[in-house]
Amino acid sequence: MGAGSVRARYLVYFQYLGTDFNGVAAVRGVQRAVGVQNYLEEAAERLNSVVPVKFTISSRTDAGVHALSNAAHLDIQRRSDLPPFSPEVLTEALNTHLKHPAIRVLQAFRVPSHFHARHAAISRTYLYRLATGCPRPDRVPVFERNRCWALQADCLDVAAMQEAAQHLLGTHDFSAFQSAGSPASSPVRTLRRASVSPDPASPFVLPEESRRLQFWSLEFESQSFLYKQVRRMTAVLVAVGLGALMPAQVKAILESQDPLGKHQSRVAPAHGLFLKSVLYEGLGKRK
Repeated sequence: MGAGSVRARYLVYFQYLGTDFNGVAAVRGVQRAVGVQNYLEEAAERLNSVVPVKFTISSRTDAGVHALSNAAHLDIQRRSDLPPFSPEVLTEALNTHLKHPAIRVLQAFRVPSHFHARHAAISRTYLYRLATGCPRPDRVPVFERNRCWALQADCLDVAAMQEAAQHLLGTHDFSAFQSAGSPASSPVRTLRRASVSPDPASPFVLPEESRRLQFWSLEFESQSFLYKQVRRMTAVLVAVGLGALMPAQVKAILESQDPLGKHQSRVAPAHGLFLKSVLYEGLGKRK
């Protein structure tokens, strides 16, 4: 570090439509930059930091998954004769230099040098969007494509789904809902909230279509989740809503701790999933 040079750490909230990306994490090497992180770090190169800027992502999302608000921390070290960026200037500068229109930086905060975006998060909320009344995928309105899981069914048994979701609440071994490749050292998680509710009519659906199309939201809140846990829980709850499973069977699936069982091996499509919020103690909420 140069004499008098100060390294400032920031927490930034950002959002993206995940359709064009191979997940949020950077793709390193000779491959084309297809991770959201690649574009964020390319934008940060224009900030003229003395050392390269690396984003440490709070919540990793897979290819096709969206984020209303994800978070990351980064360090910026300016020349010794320059003061640290203000959070407002940093937000504006990153947005100015971002080269992909499907990414936007929402807000930035100065944080202590020991702050860690992944470890310090106290809550993460995921939203999964469903659509019923769509006989074929090509009948989804173009503005809703890649933003929901279109089910061919005309309706869902939401009461049964809500009953089934209650079995998932609390602290459990969620091995049955974990996909292979998870880096987690323990499959135990505490699910604080699991809800199923109808959405208002989409503003992107024509009136004559809105009579048959219905949108639904599933929300899950925990401090952290296992790899593909939300998409696997969603698939099981949808099976309940379609009558393929009974609510009590969800409890049996959870207790089996078997990720390869007949009913829990299905994974809901990535494009219906949104990371809704990541919360930190004492910092502004992004929802």
